[in-house]
This record gives sequence, C-alpha cells and structure tokens, in this order.
Amino acid sequence: MEGLLTGGLLASERPVIWSSAGSLTSSQLLSLAGSLANSMPAGPAALNLCERRDNFLIGFLALLMRGQTCLLPSSRAPAVVAEVMREHPGSHVLDDSIVARCRTSVEASPGDLPHIPPDRVVVVGYTSGTTGRPAANPKTWQSFVASTALNSARLRETLGEEQGNALPWILATVPPQHMYGMETSVLMPLLGGMGVHAGHPLYPADVAAALQELPEPRVLVTTPVHLRALLKSGIRLPPLGAVVSATAPLSREVADAVERRFNTTLLEFFGSTETCVIASRRSSQESSWRSYPGVTFLPLEEGTRVNAPWFAEEVVLQDVLELQDGGNFVVRGRNADMVEVGGKRASLADLTRRLMAVEGVSDAVVFQPDATGAEGVQRLAALVVAEGLTEADVLARLAAAVDPVFLPRPLVLVARLPRNDVGKLPRDRLIAALRR
Repeated sequence: MEGLLTGGLLASERPVIWSSAGSLTSSQLLSLAGSLANSMPAGPAALNLCERRDNFLIGFLALLMRGQTCLLPSSRAPAVVAEVMREHPGSHVLDDSIVARCRTSVEASPGDLPHIPPDRVVVVGYTSGTTGRPAANPKTWQSFVASTALNSARLRETLGEEQGNALPWILATVPPQHMYGMETSVLMPLLGGMGVHAGHPLYPADVAAALQELPEPRVLVTTPVHLRALLKSGIRLPPLGAVVSATAPLSREVADAVERRFNTTLLEFFGSTETCVIASRRSSQESSWRSYPGVTFLPLEEGTRVNAPWFAEEVVLQDVLELQDGGNFVVRGRNADMVEVGGKRASLADLTRRLMAVEGVSDAVVFQPDATGAEGVQRLAALVVAEGLTEADVLARLAAAVDPVFLPRPLVLVARLPRNDVGKLPRDRLIAALRR
C-alpha cells in the first residue's frame, strides 16, 4: 500500500492525457502541476471547476502538492459555488482560465508529489441532490488508492488479457467533478496505469470523433442517458475495448443493444458518492451485482449498511439489497423510492419504467413533490418527453399499466428533462420544471 500512496502515482514515464494539441506524459503533467502549485494562493482547499479534463488533472495534482483539499460541488451554479465556499472558509477557485494562464505564462519546472498520508482528506465530493440538499462526503487518499485498484482490476478483467495488458485509453462523457467521473477519468489514469482523453464530449458525433483520436484499446465511460442517445443516433463508433456505465440503472435491453451495435463488452458500476464504486456486473448477462473483495453489507429497516477496510466509517445506503452467496446481491429498490398513496405502496422507479414503456414516450420521470393542501396529501407527478402526444394521451395509455391511485397528476409534457451533467435529475430541478 505504501508504494501506491507515494511513488505509485505516475511512478513511470508514460502518456497520461491525450488531446488534439498532443499528449502529456506523466513527467510533463507533474511539471505543469508543480508550476500551478507554486502560483496558487494559500488556503485549506479549492473548488476545482475545470471543465477541460487535462486542466482538472493538473489542478488536482497541484492541490495534492500544496496539501489543499479538492472540493467538488454538485454544480457550477453561482449559488452552489458560494454555498460550498461558505462551508470552507479561506478556500479559492481553480478554473480553466487560471490553469491555462499558468500553462502559457509560467515555464514548467520539475514537479513531484510529497508523501501523502493515507488518512489525509484529499477530496470532498457533494451528492447531486436527487433526494434533497447536496451533502458533503470527505474522501481520504487511502480510500481512493484502494478503490481505484479494484476499479482498474475489474476493467482490465473486462478488457481481457490481450487488451488489459496494453495501455487502455478512456473517453468520458461525465465531468470529473462527479464522483463517478473522478474515479474513472482522473484516478484510474493517475493510479491505474491508464490514459484519458482531455475532452468532455456530449453529442454522439463528438463522442465518435474523440474516440477516433485515441489509440486502442478504447474505453468509453458514460451513462444510460448517453448510451440511449448513441443508440438512437445510429452513429458508428471506432472499435471499443469496453463501455462503462453508471449513475442510473441500465436495463438489460439497452446493455445488450450497446454490445451488439458496437461489438464490445459493457461493464456497469454500482456505487455512490458516499461509497465510491463497490460492485459491478455485465448488465447484458447478469441481474445480480458482484461486490468488491472486502465489502460487507448488513440489511437494515432504513436501507443497507455498507463497510469496507478502506472506508473511514460505515455508510448507510437507502438501497434495499437482497444478499446472495459469494458476495453477490440484487437491488430491490430504494427506501426513498417507495411511496404510499391511498394505502397502497409502489416504487417510483417501477412507475417511471412503466411510463417509459408507453408508446411514443422517449424520456420520463415519476416523482413525489412535497405534500400540498390542508390535509398534506402527497400525490405523484411526472415530467414526460413525448413528441406528438398530449398529456391526456399519455395518461390514457399509462392507465392500462398502473393502479389508478398511482397515475401522476400533474403530468407535464416538456421538451427535455432537467438532467445534470451525468444524467441525474436533482429534486430542485424537477420541482422548478413542474411549476413552469
């Protein structure tokens, strides 16, 4: 462990970042980070808001060098940034313009990382706010080293011996500020012996173009929303060694379609901002999750208690898990996902699935707004993307698939759902969209 905690980070000279301007090797990356670290203000922490992934990595390394904590707000919205800065007095901001000025105006000098204590908090990540106010989650260096080793091993296993022994190149459609993006597009290149594309493409044509720039084996790190968009677009992608998906459950149908269309293997990660990735599965063939060695689960009334040797403390997830032999488990739902209307219970995820199955619906979500009225009645609501249909059409078709008490009212047609950068739907955005 000690070797990984110090010299294992970019210990060998190799390409780490690929961009249209050329690749950056590990020594070049450390030199740029050293220059940035020398120019940064003093303080306990900094918000890393860099959108370019190469700038984010340079900023992250510079913070490690300065002994400052990297803060990852749930969004770049000014109010969210201000809130995080209030929670961390004396913190400053790193963005693309600051890193770019350093890269062009300051001559790079040799840089190296000091010893990083295993229990040092190097990152504070914030949840996306899908169930309420974003919460802070501190991450120690030791936890990142341990979980990255497991993530990298699982990905190399998926790539197979021939490709896994090569230098895998990652292209991510998720931002590095999200914990999934941090784990896969920052930590795996730094600690897992992989490379990463500097870009953050979103549209299918941009994803295809960026992948074409990378050497093989290519790994696409993305989300169910982006995978559905790629399938719908009909675009052709260059050979893919693997596709990694997370942030929301992926149906077996979509996983199978991705593998067939792009002649690849899809690996789905299971985790959270609180735990990082703790399990995976090949979603086209497996319904159960294979947990990482050392992870333990204890079912509780309010969810599931999760622990691992690299956790600072145990975590209680809202997911209801059914444990199986050999460390496998099946997700049966979330406590926060269960709703009761008229004395009957249902899952919001299942209701959303049934709404998505309505012919003509391309995207949808069912959720429960705050209680209204004198009696505090909690009704269901839905936002739906369904070109060519009326709200009455959608409700009539949905009525054949759900109990009448769970029909969402209001059901509002929208041009698109208010998803964030990783395809999630923060509660405040849902409420705002419903009120328009």
